Amino acid sequence: MKPLNILYKGLLLAGILTVTTNCTKLDVTDYSEIISDNFNPTADDVASIIAPVYISFRPMWADWYGNFDLQEESADAIVTPVRPNGWYDGGTYIRMHQHLWTPTEGQPETLWYNCFNGINAANRVLSQIESGELPITDGKEAIVAEMKVARDFCYYELMDNFGNVPIVTDFTSNDLPQQSTRKEVYDFLISELKENIPLLSDEVSSKTYGRFNQWAGYSLLAKIYLNAQVYTGTAAWQDCIDACDKVINSGKYILESDYKSNFITENENSQELIFTVPYDETKAPGFIIHMKTLKPADQKVYNLQAQPWGGSCAVPQFIHTYDPDDSRLADSWISGPQITPEGEVAIDYIDSLINIDQAGGNPFNYGYPIGKYEIKMGAKGSLSNDFPIFRYADILMMKAECLLRTGKADEAATLVTQVRQRDFKSNPAKATVTGADLQKGSVYDYGYVKNGKIVTDEGGADIQYGRFYDELGWEFAAEAHRRQDMIRFGVYSTKMWFQHKPVGTYRTLFSIPESVLNSNSNLKQNPGY
Repeated sequence: MKPLNILYKGLLLAGILTVTTNCTKLDVTDYSEIISDNFNPTADDVASIIAPVYISFRPMWADWYGNFDLQEESADAIVTPVRPNGWYDGGTYIRMHQHLWTPTEGQPETLWYNCFNGINAANRVLSQIESGELPITDGKEAIVAEMKVARDFCYYELMDNFGNVPIVTDFTSNDLPQQSTRKEVYDFLISELKENIPLLSDEVSSKTYGRFNQWAGYSLLAKIYLNAQVYTGTAAWQDCIDACDKVINSGKYILESDYKSNFITENENSQELIFTVPYDETKAPGFIIHMKTLKPADQKVYNLQAQPWGGSCAVPQFIHTYDPDDSRLADSWISGPQITPEGEVAIDYIDSLINIDQAGGNPFNYGYPIGKYEIKMGAKGSLSNDFPIFRYADILMMKAECLLRTGKADEAATLVTQVRQRDFKSNPAKATVTGADLQKGSVYDYGYVKNGKIVTDEGGADIQYGRFYDELGWEFAAEAHRRQDMIRFGVYSTKMWFQHKPVGTYRTLFSIPESVLNSNSNLKQNPGY
């Protein structure tokens, strides 16, 4: 059972604090009289007041065209090829894989609106607090800070994916927002986070689960600093280390001894998870990754209440990077014969793909499905697993990368080894890596695939710190990290994988959706589109 504070109790006021679907104020039903005359909130009502902001995160992540799709489908670990039952879908998955998306593509457009849903919800709550419509006295400063940090999380996603976006903080204005540069958004986020994180709760409990406490705030700050060179042209490695150390020195989190503990159905008890998007199969639906990746035959394997759709899978080139003794391979991907409760082989998965666009060319058993998130017997069309946004392993790996990039490779290796130790129980000697190891190239066999074979072989030996890059891939596979990591390591717009060829560095940003440009004349399209 998920904590009541956000998922369920928060729905009580969801009608009052309605989430809208644009980046500026919309006409909504006026509930101010109800609030001012009949609602005198106490500390126990905080979750209800802020719930609409966090509820808006659910469609942003593991739902249809969620951020998971955007980050993984455009990268080199997951792909959705044409299957016997279809999955051409107007060519959208082919375009995402080949970096040929257009300003009308559904995945980027969905992320844009989902992010501004969250921003608009946060701005509404802040406006109602500041105007007195929500007469909060106790803990007002902390609530305001939390709403600003939650809003910053949405702006971080927009900055990362689109770069040049409008900054909207005034819910009462009807003016079309002006476009800000990526650097301006970065500066806004750094300033606002540094100001508000210390005002957040430092508590780690069911009351703060799925919400921004100080440690989730510092994790967000660290992630922004980690990518500062991409966002602004100037690295901020030490700033990232400092933010990571805030989380590490808090002593609030640990690495779980079992990697899978972070991804089980009831994963809210993991001491590694710092910030998640909570889901529930009935009360908070939207986690549908299993429906997209499992094949129809898997319905019998898991006794699913809905037949899965059979699309996405791992890119075989990525699967081939794993050490066979690394338990994260089996913990993250489904391979081999899948047995029904009756003992029958429903399907036998192999790590092979033919071509992304060949109708019927990829049988359902081609390509490993995603198995990272536990699929319980009798699962519905939505899972109850909470999606991990930041976990303690991420903090350790961010610090390790910054140490590596600042000439402290041996210190970085100590942290990487710490993360790896739980994954090589069958061969503990392999858990240890050295600073020299992390400075080697990648083992990913980059190259173009045709008819199931690599016909243009590039390899990954030329990738600086490629071995550390590989470590990120193994640890955070299918967690919506891959696109960002590929960009930071200079791989996203330079390498070939499966049936992707480089298009241009401008593709490190998605195009601003055409529908957004048509609704706001102040916005200009990103260069190259």
